[in-house]
Amino acid sequence: MAKKFTVEIGDKVAYSVQFLRSIGMAHTDMGRARGIVTEVAPIGKGCSLILARIDWQGGDMPERVNVQNLAKVGANARFAAM
Repeated sequence: MAKKFTVEIGDKVAYSVQFLRSIGMAHTDMGRARGIVTEVAPIGKGCSLILARIDWQGGDMPERVNVQNLAKVGANARFAAM
């Protein structure tokens, strides 16, 4: 079974390349956005959806993002197509 992707407070993140391609935004400001995770919490009791609060460094991006739409910045398959 594949390991579930997670982020922790302090991680530097971006939108995942897979998410950006799925919404046609790979070559836009969203594709260049970088931020630091400041909070990670489930959306409610008994819900598997986890949201991360992101302190975006420049740009006007949503403050809370589904963790599954993110990638840690660096060499990995979620951040850049390999």
